[in-house]
Amino acid sequence: MFLNRIVVVAAKRYMSEANATIFALSSAYGKCGVSVIRVSGPHTREALRAIVGNKNDFKARVAYLRALYRPETTEMIDKGLVLWFPGPSSYTGEDCCEFQVHGSTAVIAALLENLGKLPGLRPAVPGEFTRRAFINNKLDLTEVDGLADLIHAETEAQRKQALLQSSGSLSRLYGNWRKVLIRCAAHLEAYIDFAEDENIEDDVITNLTNDLKAVREQISDHVNDQRRGEILRDGVRTVIAGAPNVGKSSFLNLVCQREVSIVTEIAGTTRDIIELTHNFGGYPVRFTDTAGLRLTTQDQVELEGIKRAKKCIQQADLILFLLDAWELNKYQVHTKQILDDYLKKHYQNLDLHESMLLAPRRVQFIANKADLLNPEELQIMKKIPELICISCKGNGEVKEFLNAFENLLKELCGTPLAEAPRLSHVRYRQLLEQCVQHMTLFLTNYSPEIYKDMAISAQKLRQAIRCIEIIIGHVSTDNILDVVFKDFCIGK
Repeated sequence: MFLNRIVVVAAKRYMSEANATIFALSSAYGKCGVSVIRVSGPHTREALRAIVGNKNDFKARVAYLRALYRPETTEMIDKGLVLWFPGPSSYTGEDCCEFQVHGSTAVIAALLENLGKLPGLRPAVPGEFTRRAFINNKLDLTEVDGLADLIHAETEAQRKQALLQSSGSLSRLYGNWRKVLIRCAAHLEAYIDFAEDENIEDDVITNLTNDLKAVREQISDHVNDQRRGEILRDGVRTVIAGAPNVGKSSFLNLVCQREVSIVTEIAGTTRDIIELTHNFGGYPVRFTDTAGLRLTTQDQVELEGIKRAKKCIQQADLILFLLDAWELNKYQVHTKQILDDYLKKHYQNLDLHESMLLAPRRVQFIANKADLLNPEELQIMKKIPELICISCKGNGEVKEFLNAFENLLKELCGTPLAEAPRLSHVRYRQLLEQCVQHMTLFLTNYSPEIYKDMAISAQKLRQAIRCIEIIIGHVSTDNILDVVFKDFCIGK
């Protein structure tokens, strides 16, 4: 009895918190020209009138310049714009209003303080406005994730992808797949329950099987995108690797146009991992400068640096492997085959050849110090298509690499398109892979001989539907029955 009472009290408290009117500063905190304070919930109209005055009546989505007062003393706090958004036509789906005031810390503090004194109002917790928008079906989970990505976008390509997702590109795609799966599951259950009693078409199983195969192929193509959307969202993990004193730090400084790494004539200057994020042509690149790779060293710090460099190489999306152009010329490395032999000879004992050079990972080989070669030697070296010759001492010799690097980034990240939205979260990929597995189990094993109890096969489709519903946040059990009655008119 006591436990039940606690549960009831907790439930009432939760409902009270969920139904409260919330307020918060929606713009960045600090001194600025204009700050926006948002209010949402059932007591928004009362709060608006308490701050602005009871005599004011507001039209929806119209900006009014009004004085804002302390409700207790009628002392003016500030003068600013006031907007009224009645639900459900608002961001959260509830009654909302916004106060656009001067971006003074004192003004913001005073207005928030006085809103907090009003009955039924409380400060919002992080993400609560968007959470209410989701609960009120203004956004689904993919759009919520897209909105978060848009807020954190740092490059143009990230902005485009996040904007498309927050505008519903993934939501529409997944929603269409969900509708097809629900229809297929509904037709299967109708066939199981009513095939002997009602006029159900004989080819219903054939049709739904064909529909499932088509959706499975679409989802598989969507999943097998080489992680382009995830890489663009998180940034291209680009590792700069190579032997000591080959010019890795100089290369990083040159590409980023600032002094990031220490450069000296001493081999092995870089011992630890140096990371920074750079906006390269609208694509986010997470550069990692690593310790020089060599077989023998007595320096324990350098050994740890080499160990960390290997780990970074294994986790990289893109590897920029620097070689010494003068050394390559000395070994007469002039063809792809000789380049492979050279790499095996010098780096196989470092356990890198198999994990880096043979793995399905993008590796760009760069021959630095091309300024030490004469024109004839340089032209011979440039005949190796997998090799780009540069000189960190001359900007002109880097242009070829910069063009190739931009093409690599486009290939890795792709171009965000509304008609072909990309996966942007690992969670989506995992659930869609599970969805494909459930459909494959159904398509592979379904037959009256295997599933004499056909309800087992229907469960496979329900699990596939649930995977998509978890992604978009619409988990339901009644949708299948709705489609059954609509499509088959059972019981008429």
